[in-house]
Amino acid sequence: MAPSATRARRAKPRTSRHHRQGGALLIAVLGVLIPGTAYLAAGRKRLGAVVTTLSVLLYGAAAYVVLVRRDDVIEWALDPGVLLGMIVGLGTAGLFLVVVLVTSYKMLRPLQSGIGARLAGALVVGLVCFSIASGSALGAQNLVAQRSLVTKVFAGEKSKSATAPKIDRKDPWAKLPRINLLLLGADDGEGRDGTRTDTVMVASIDTHSGETSLISLTRNFMRMPFPKDHPLHKVFPTGYWDPDDPHPEQPNFYLDAMYRTLPPKYGDLLGETDNPGADALKLSVGEALGLKLHYYVQINLAGFEQMVTALGGITVNINYPVPVGGDDDKHIPPGRWLQPGPDRKLGGFDALWFARGRYKVPGADLARQARQRCTIKAIVERATPQNVLTHYKEIAAAGEQLIRTDIPQTLLGDLAGLGAKVKTAKIRNIDLDKKKNFPNGRNPNYAGMRAIVKKALAGTPAAQPKPTTKPTGKPTTTKPPATNGDLSDSCAYDPTG
Repeated sequence: MAPSATRARRAKPRTSRHHRQGGALLIAVLGVLIPGTAYLAAGRKRLGAVVTTLSVLLYGAAAYVVLVRRDDVIEWALDPGVLLGMIVGLGTAGLFLVVVLVTSYKMLRPLQSGIGARLAGALVVGLVCFSIASGSALGAQNLVAQRSLVTKVFAGEKSKSATAPKIDRKDPWAKLPRINLLLLGADDGEGRDGTRTDTVMVASIDTHSGETSLISLTRNFMRMPFPKDHPLHKVFPTGYWDPDDPHPEQPNFYLDAMYRTLPPKYGDLLGETDNPGADALKLSVGEALGLKLHYYVQINLAGFEQMVTALGGITVNINYPVPVGGDDDKHIPPGRWLQPGPDRKLGGFDALWFARGRYKVPGADLARQARQRCTIKAIVERATPQNVLTHYKEIAAAGEQLIRTDIPQTLLGDLAGLGAKVKTAKIRNIDLDKKKNFPNGRNPNYAGMRAIVKKALAGTPAAQPKPTTKPTGKPTTTKPPATNGDLSDSCAYDPTG
């Protein structure tokens, strides 16, 4: 064969294998599922082989990560740097799929077709490209929301805390059988002078099983103690109160006032911290219960309403009418009542009042504490992976307004894994026994409370020690407290209980 003929053959342009209009559209669109296969169908073997091989390898790597390295996936989803890379990667992947679709259809479509067929083909390809772009944008928005939540809410390298512990990053639970979280419900709404922590609760979580014990403290506790080796103990050796004040009730020294009243005068004794009120409470509540409190989670009540709304509401059992609004001190009745009934579906506003309503409720503080524990249980049950993913952007936005914490970003992956265990494990209540240990809040028997907590977490009933100082009021004889109360029982529908 003449050299000129050989050169002519080599110079001959590559051609694509064209299909009928409908077939070309179908192959191009399906080719998005495994990018590169449409190129093969068009006769572009080398390009198709490269893109298809790359696609299969990426699919295989994704399957390996999801099936084998699930814990790493959770950790990556909570790392701001990795999240930024995922945002860029998702945008790149979306653009790549659009390019593959458009170019493969261009190779496959018939050369000779009417204007109507061409317009129809362009419309279908355009709609699929729009769907790809929309999906990528939605995914990127969720990742941006996640990154914003992690960076704005959780403690970064520059955050300061005088009470946060140093935990082994490689295996945080190896030497930590329980992690104790201080949960604060903060209300800084209209008519409030600063922030008041109406809700003070401790969640003690078994790091191996996920079983959780909730301990509620009453808002009007006085004489809250401090660790003996802390400077605040020297200032308040008999607890947080004013012994020179003749009035038995000292609202500025209540537990719910410490967050607001202590830091302005004694904040320099707390050390460097971003939230002196929370650190003061971690020290004091931990000493009162005999626990080392590792981290705090402060929940703004207005944000709580938004969070429940984002979750689509919660379902609770209501055993007696619960007031929506109202003020006992000002004698202002509530606007309405949440009526008793099983499996009541509550939106954000009603869920907030289910957790905090107290107007003329018998045993208002203890009743409210019980409903707050049931509210936490309902939120845990509602926060299924499917529900969270469906409403993630709204949940993340609510979280930024709702939560303040000293939990470090580096611990989030491990806590997420622990959270999965909590969801399927038992949640129980540790009752501090009001009649024996705090008939009122003026001088609680903290030694008795510590004994209850210690025995309950060890799995055995507590024996009551005598108070170090005689509580104000007359304790009445009662049966031992229900230290191991499963919330599934205490939150059940029982209007006669």
